[in-house]
Amino acid sequence: MFRRLLVANRGEVAVRIARTCRRLGVSPVAVCSEADRGAPWLEEFDQAITIGPSHPVRSYLDQSAILEAARLADCQAIHPGWGFLAENATFAARVRQLQLAFVGPPPGAIRLMGDKVAARQTAARAGLPTIPGSDGLVTDAAEAKAVAEAVGFPVLLKATAGGGGRGMRRVDEPAELEAAFREASREAAAAFGDGGLYVEKLIEGGRHIEFQVLVDDYGRAIHLGERECSVQRRHQKLIEEAPSPALDPDTRAEYGARAAQAAAAIGYRSAGTVEMLRDADGHLYFMEMNTRLQVEHPVTEEVTGIDIVEQQLRIAAAEPLRIAQDDVRLDGHAIEARLNAEDVARDFRPSPGTIAAFEIPCDLGPGRVRIDTHVRAGAVVPPHYDSLIAKVIAHGRTRGEAIETLRRALAGARIEGVPTTIPAHLAVLDDDAFRAGTYDTTIVERLRLVDAAGGG
Repeated sequence: MFRRLLVANRGEVAVRIARTCRRLGVSPVAVCSEADRGAPWLEEFDQAITIGPSHPVRSYLDQSAILEAARLADCQAIHPGWGFLAENATFAARVRQLQLAFVGPPPGAIRLMGDKVAARQTAARAGLPTIPGSDGLVTDAAEAKAVAEAVGFPVLLKATAGGGGRGMRRVDEPAELEAAFREASREAAAAFGDGGLYVEKLIEGGRHIEFQVLVDDYGRAIHLGERECSVQRRHQKLIEEAPSPALDPDTRAEYGARAAQAAAAIGYRSAGTVEMLRDADGHLYFMEMNTRLQVEHPVTEEVTGIDIVEQQLRIAAAEPLRIAQDDVRLDGHAIEARLNAEDVARDFRPSPGTIAAFEIPCDLGPGRVRIDTHVRAGAVVPPHYDSLIAKVIAHGRTRGEAIETLRRALAGARIEGVPTTIPAHLAVLDDDAFRAGTYDTTIVERLRLVDAAGGG
């Protein structure tokens, strides 16, 4: 195992990684921007190195500054967390060139899965069903129209280098295609430096279900079950749960094994997530693979008892998986709410500021509560970065118990100084369809938390 590890990230994910490092006897080292200097989350680290100004391009995205920090701190490994450089193949390659361990997959796997068209084609060859659409990139609106007419409207135009809903447009009829193609391509080029688009059939009323996989250096691959991530606004997740109320044990076992085998087949290593879309008839289709630790990983940890960050570190240290598929057991149910410093009533507008009070009860039952956070009273939420301030994860013996435990914790929370997304979480948790487990990705729109066009 490593002696010292640098976390190339900030905030909640940095604290999460540091916690596992300490348990394993690994000394955690932080990097921070000038805006984060003195932040309370840095207290979780043995050393903190300031790497640049507030803007992420000049700090958390500055590869050379991060690599120099690792050298100065005599680290043997770098964990990228999520966001920032976590899925940057060039950064992963530079880490390895310096004879450091990159806690994540090989650069080639990151690059392959980062290209959505290549990922679709690779998944299909590995035996995962893909959503009907174009075989590759479409060159212009006319070709996109031909594909759309073949698979049937409505369709989605999607950026091959995309993520977070950018470079994506819904098209309901042929007359809309030319303008949508132009807008999506322009947005993708601006966001990712690549305006390439492909076409997918739009599955309405679908459910977003993802499988957590682990693959070691020796080709051994397992899955840790699935997470339901259908509560989203503008393609950003609000609530996740494990297991999905939509899957039965046989489907879970079949598609989990297929996802793990597909990851191994492409030379993947580390923890990864195979994201799928379930249609109203119960068919599952591959969407993409996230080649990093997921924000929502705690719900899987809570039902399996497996520390996913620990598994990442052991795989990066060239240790074989100590867990066989038969060792994985799902115990009860877990639900997570992502608390952001955002004003729900104002279109989920990010609202930076100073947190005057931060109290979330963990003892109201009936299940247990886990809180992953990097803030406390007096902490500043800077305007430069993601607005996530905490994740509240509830575990119960049953799904109903987990829902009630999370609802009580959120209803009893006292967070002052910045608005939070708690009102949106409570609205979802009190919804009849959510409680029945029959909801889909339209739930946030149906509850009028945001409208179908993406407004508030």
